[in-house]
Amino acid sequence: MEKQIGTMRVLVTGGSGLVGKAIQHVVKEEGGAREGEEWIFLSSKDADLTNAAETRAIFEKHRPTHVVHVAAMVGGLFRHLRQNLDFWRNNVCINDNVLQTAHEFGVVKVVSCLSTCIFPDKTTYPIDETMIHNGPPHESNSGYAYAKRMVDVHNRACWTQYGRRYTAVIPTNIFGPHDNFNIEDAHVLPALVHKTYKAKRDGTALEVWGSGHALRQFIYSLDLARLYLWVLREYDEVEPIILSVGQEEEITIKDVVDAIVEAFGFTGPVIYDTSKSDGQMKKTASNAKLRSYRPDFTFTPFQTAIKETCDWFAANYDSARK
Repeated sequence: MEKQIGTMRVLVTGGSGLVGKAIQHVVKEEGGAREGEEWIFLSSKDADLTNAAETRAIFEKHRPTHVVHVAAMVGGLFRHLRQNLDFWRNNVCINDNVLQTAHEFGVVKVVSCLSTCIFPDKTTYPIDETMIHNGPPHESNSGYAYAKRMVDVHNRACWTQYGRRYTAVIPTNIFGPHDNFNIEDAHVLPALVHKTYKAKRDGTALEVWGSGHALRQFIYSLDLARLYLWVLREYDEVEPIILSVGQEEEITIKDVVDAIVEAFGFTGPVIYDTSKSDGQMKKTASNAKLRSYRPDFTFTPFQTAIKETCDWFAANYDSARK
């Protein structure tokens, strides 16, 4: 694939979600689009991607040359524990429909979005791109994890059988504006943002589920979006690539809580409910492959990204997903 692509019509699935909105911001607000590129951002209102006929109709309508596939059924730990089968079935349907339809319409490149939860639960650290299929994922989100692993299987088969250059990115824990901030079902960081906002507003204690000892790497959605555009245009491998800060920037959930508390100026008590699960305690990822391509990429400092996310949530509280 040439580094400078001519006319591109890029279809972004999941365009109204966390990553889709970040890509839209980079393309439209930061001037990230190049001459000759057309960007189309879809939401679930445009098509039910679990439905093959609706998926085909949206490709027929827009005739994309490239697809950024970030649509998925997603949720936090406790939703996964309740709905493992739903996560498996819905995401398998979505991914198969998008990838197969893209192939049938001659799409040049598809870049799907995976997650570090796809990696084996019992493994050595740091994890890297070669280790995806080395063992079962953590049982807490196995349905979602296996569905996402199948994207890699599908991409490699498309390459082997048809020469399609379809690939995937593997971000660590994503956060930022336009996230799902639902306290029960969201990922840990946006749920904590909402909890802290409410605790400050209502003058109550902040209750954190788990011990706070679990370790995570986080990537700001705008940083991910900037890297996503690079992958779409310039990354030529079918093998997926981890998009993450370095392993030295792994932090505890307590560190996240402290940053959010500081961003909101919350001064009340913080209580850790250790009767609740921590989920997977560690999933340290290597970004060595990314750094081999983009050694000079600068990630937004975590405290800055947290402050921007908290400020956005406070300013958009009435309309934010929660």
